[in-house]
Amino acid sequence: MDVQNGSEAEPAAPEAEGDSGPPPAALAPAPYRPYALIATVLGGLYFLYSWVQYARFRTPSWDLGIFEQSVRAYAELRAPIVDIKGPGFLILGDHFSPVTALLAPLYWLWSSPLVLLLAQAALFAASAAIVGRTAQQVLGSRAAGIALTVAYGLSWGLQEAVKSDFHEIAFAVPLLALTCRALLLGRWNAAVLWAAPLVLVKEDMGLTVAMVGAVLFLKGQKRLGAMLAAFGVTFFALTVLVLIPAASQAGQYDYWSKIDKTGEGADLSPLDSLLGAFGQGEKWEMLLFLAGITGFLCLRSPLALLVLPTLGWRFLSQDPNHWGMLWHYSALLMPVVFLALVDAVRAVRTSPRPWLVAYGRVAVPVVTAVALVHTLDMPLRELLRADTYRTDARTLDARRAVAAVPAGTSVETNVTLMAHLTGDHTVYWVGGAPSVSPDYLALDLASGWSQPVTDPVGLAGQLHPGTRYAVSAQAGQFVVLKRQ
Repeated sequence: MDVQNGSEAEPAAPEAEGDSGPPPAALAPAPYRPYALIATVLGGLYFLYSWVQYARFRTPSWDLGIFEQSVRAYAELRAPIVDIKGPGFLILGDHFSPVTALLAPLYWLWSSPLVLLLAQAALFAASAAIVGRTAQQVLGSRAAGIALTVAYGLSWGLQEAVKSDFHEIAFAVPLLALTCRALLLGRWNAAVLWAAPLVLVKEDMGLTVAMVGAVLFLKGQKRLGAMLAAFGVTFFALTVLVLIPAASQAGQYDYWSKIDKTGEGADLSPLDSLLGAFGQGEKWEMLLFLAGITGFLCLRSPLALLVLPTLGWRFLSQDPNHWGMLWHYSALLMPVVFLALVDAVRAVRTSPRPWLVAYGRVAVPVVTAVALVHTLDMPLRELLRADTYRTDARTLDARRAVAAVPAGTSVETNVTLMAHLTGDHTVYWVGGAPSVSPDYLALDLASGWSQPVTDPVGLAGQLHPGTRYAVSAQAGQFVVLKRQ
């Protein structure tokens, strides 16, 4: 037993017969403590950013409200009905993400949307510890492990996901890190066990599971890889063709339209969508930064194949939100490319090309330096500004608007106030509940997710003909209307 640095060295997994990859070497000892410490700091930064954004009513989309309603329903042992998507809307008919039910016990301790943001911060931080410790064990360098923990933790994919509030992919990030770790260490059964639960995170993850099977196949684990690939493809088909349509009010998987049609309604084949991607710079910019944050070395590892399913549907999508570097869609690619970098750095050590060997030696410090510099233009930089923590007049006005809606009532609102009302109100999206007449309308007149409102009473009349609403409170750009 090696107890150097207070850590037991893990035995190397035996090389399977027919494995096409390099034989796994003995792992270097890697104590948990430094990685747990760095992960705690990173998690604290993620949550601090999320908390400030929430407290200052800077929520960027309706997703936090949607997940708040669904997880709250699980915590109350109810079906995950999300009225924000429509009255009585079962969220499993939109995206298949039953994994979020695991967060329900946290609501028994702290019933707040902030618990979702805290959980996501912890999951992202845990993945950073996994990536860094794996790097130390594989590369035999504590400095490399710590450096990659920081570089990964500050990567643009994770920072943009933190900025985008909570999403179900928070569970996929550490699961993918553990899957890639197992593949790197030659622990094939562990790779299967970590990959399989990804199908419960989101419907498209079945294809990523299938790609894990393909990587196992390439590494000589043909039977195991084929079985996992078949499982992933089957579960993907099951979710999008059976489970989601069965739960959907429309009886179908709505997101096919993201691929099949343009915003102008013209039919497109998947091939047309893919060819059209060549003229969309945001997609290529995202690819450039995805590979560039590893100095492009990640492309030398078979682990890089795991990004293809996610990149595939994003390239086919006609929704511009899916294309670039914003939002949360790239977060689950981060553990893949960083551990692919670790794999590549290990592999190039024995390359016959001297320049490649030299490049592998400097790759980790260069990647870390790039991540630190890039952070100066990333969301977490806001934590260094004093203005970030000041309570401005807009925040005070928003608090007054929320307080003006009595608990237990139904309310129709737009993004700004949504997640602050879901805890003790029945909340609908503005224009998304024409069949009901909520007790209140609480509107941000300058919301970026809807047209600026100049006549809130007139808007209420358009949304709910035959029902009269009158202004009951107004604070700055926020107005609350009560049903008469």
